[in-house]
Amino acid sequence: MGGGFVKCKLIVDPARAGVLCIDLQEEHRKDSRYLVEGFEAILQRVRRIQQVARALGIPVYHSAYVVDPSKPGRPFHPTMPDGASAFSDVNDPLTAICPEVGPVGEESVLIKSDASTFAQADVPQLFRARGIEWLFIVGVWTEACITATVKDAVDMGFRVALVKDACGSGTTAMHQTAVLNMANRLYGGAVTDTEGACGLLAGEEVEVWRVQGAVPIRFTYDNAAQLYEAL
Repeated sequence: MGGGFVKCKLIVDPARAGVLCIDLQEEHRKDSRYLVEGFEAILQRVRRIQQVARALGIPVYHSAYVVDPSKPGRPFHPTMPDGASAFSDVNDPLTAICPEVGPVGEESVLIKSDASTFAQADVPQLFRARGIEWLFIVGVWTEACITATVKDAVDMGFRVALVKDACGSGTTAMHQTAVLNMANRLYGGAVTDTEGACGLLAGEEVEVWRVQGAVPIRFTYDNAAQLYEAL
């Protein structure tokens, strides 16, 4: 790939890991306006990661986007003629988390009204109280809520394991270019896939991609898919 790309072996301490599942809500498979490409396959991969984490006692967190446009602070948020949010409205039953990847037992559900899971001020403390260093991030949409959460996580000192095939967006192109953009600035973290994530959660040594330097991926319309597959 060129300078700045490093394939290397990584071991993560399972006692310092957590899984964060973002916006895996029914609207992304039932609302024609917000369908995520390959969503059912993404749910299957997320479910596998959750099962591995739970079996090992690794905490699993769920984040859901729910918008109440009547609350202040959202002057340009898109709304419908009746005043409801154009997506993820507080009164829409499709904001429910898909049951096959929903919370089990006392797992935390973090309701947010912004793109980033870290928009809630107490979220970093919640993770730090569990001693989490590595956040395994999965969910949708890659270029929106995943990207915002990853950026904030890195800025707040968490290492992010971005599970690329357990994330998704409206199209493959939207997803792949978003992953490449995040990978360019995933300082301290790593890009892996579902297989690699399960191995890392189990304490195994896994080959991952890690960034060195700044913005090493110079992708184009022609090579973005190839570079994505190489991660």
